[in-house]
Amino acid sequence: MTTEIQNDPYEVFVDMTDEDIVLDAQLNDNVLAQEYLLHKYRNFVRAKARSYFLIGAEREDIIQEGMIGLYKAIRDFKGDKQSSFRAFAELCVTRQIITAIKTATRQKHIPLNSYVSLNKPIYEEDSDRTLLDIISGVRVANPEDMVISREEFDDIENKMNNILSDLEWKVLMNNIEVCLKLSIKPTIYYLMIIEMISMI
Repeated sequence: MTTEIQNDPYEVFVDMTDEDIVLDAQLNDNVLAQEYLLHKYRNFVRAKARSYFLIGAEREDIIQEGMIGLYKAIRDFKGDKQSSFRAFAELCVTRQIITAIKTATRQKHIPLNSYVSLNKPIYEEDSDRTLLDIISGVRVANPEDMVISREEFDDIENKMNNILSDLEWKVLMNNIEVCLKLSIKPTIYYLMIIEMISMI
């Protein structure tokens, strides 16, 4: 029976500075060096993530964003600068977490993440009418009805033009614009005006 002594794969990095380990990871594509740094700074990332909150996400999601920031720090660190790797990693982790939070809370994503029920009441006090009722209540006019309505409209407009002065006509047109904004059919409004004028 042979006894195998397992060596710690990270033992090589114990006496090295973080900056030297990063340099080894960058220049030699040393995956083991990357893993060592990711493992070494994991608790640091967890501590950083603890002070942030992301709506609709779990704590592990924020930690994962922090780990992405740490990976970017390992990838992008330049040893010729005067800052330590730890300070650079802290900056990258914090920025990655904040960027993720900002992205998740942007207003432009709200329509993608929310919906409107067609069966929900339009007004809280009016629980009978729903959006579905309004949509289904809109009917498509056939061409014959449209031509007849246009002829009626033209006939009413001619009658009004004969009866009203220029000032009265301007007032009428202004009122029709108001009716259109309030979704009242102008034809009905014309008929009401003609009825009122005939009483005078």
